[in-house]
Amino acid sequence: MLGFITRRTLLAIPVLIGIVIVVFLLLRAIPGDPCTAMLGERATEEACERFNEANGLNEPIYVQLGIYMKNVFTFNLGESIRFSRPVSQMLIERLPVTIELATSALILAVGIGVPLGILAARKHNTIVDSATMAGANVGVSMPVFWLGLMLAYLFAVVLNGTIFELPPSGRLSAGLTPEPFYEVWGWTIPESGFWSGFLEFLGNFVIFNAFITFNWEVFWDAIRHIILPAVALATIPLAIIARITRSSLLEVMNKDYIRTARAKGAREGRVTTKHALRNAMLPVITIIGLQLGALLGGAVLTETVFNLAGVGRALFDAITGRDYPVVQGLTVIIAVGYVLVNLVVDLSYGYLDPRIRVK
Repeated sequence: MLGFITRRTLLAIPVLIGIVIVVFLLLRAIPGDPCTAMLGERATEEACERFNEANGLNEPIYVQLGIYMKNVFTFNLGESIRFSRPVSQMLIERLPVTIELATSALILAVGIGVPLGILAARKHNTIVDSATMAGANVGVSMPVFWLGLMLAYLFAVVLNGTIFELPPSGRLSAGLTPEPFYEVWGWTIPESGFWSGFLEFLGNFVIFNAFITFNWEVFWDAIRHIILPAVALATIPLAIIARITRSSLLEVMNKDYIRTARAKGAREGRVTTKHALRNAMLPVITIIGLQLGALLGGAVLTETVFNLAGVGRALFDAITGRDYPVVQGLTVIIAVGYVLVNLVVDLSYGYLDPRIRVK
């Protein structure tokens, strides 16, 4: 198993290098430049020359690429051109919001999608099956931005003043300030360095910090604020997971060992959960892993609609502002997330099916 993890990690290195190079070159191919985006279209040639020299943009492309590759492999993601702040600091502040949103959406997608898929498979060719799959098709077809706006309108305007009212935007209600756990517990942390950044990163998880410090007012308020964006973001992966679970389970239900279990008198529920579901979960686990990676990198519309300051919104702002270091840094982090998720998915195969267990 250790050898497998090592091989997969080593194979991921050229993938990450390729992603960095492609993103670097594509950014330079986009019309426009950081000088125009920052100083306006009336910026003089002399002003742009000074701007480019100050930000290292006057060097040839291959020199810029070499410098950036060297910085990436020394864990230096550069400094934002637009905000004059380290990209790593922006990640520490914004990545926890996206992780909380993506995790909440994935919990909803898996917690609802898998049971719906099982139900549709057990009620194959019935009205329950047809209704479930029709709902899944609708879920796949609904644009996230439209669904987000409709949910905000329904729960914040139509249901305003009822017990079902939910906040339409933001991370917390006005007046509530989350306190990092290390401040609540009176820890003294280093002013700089890895552990300082790591603890600050953990301290920006609002739900996690409120839970472990027993700040229930902030905790429940954060939960109420995350519900609508999580539902909007979870709709498409939920529908995909439900359809894959149904088709995979239907394929397994025709196997000989399933018929043998039924012939021995096992109850249908036990046949489904004990014998069929575990073997049917391999493609489902693959889809779940891919969807988690997509949720981490593709939450830009949801974060924009619900005014959440996460990675997706920062990436959108950086692209429109031609903030090269921010786009490159965020893309590298998203790529690393994809690689780690795929590694976990591969390792889970051996647990679910001993026949393909890696030695």
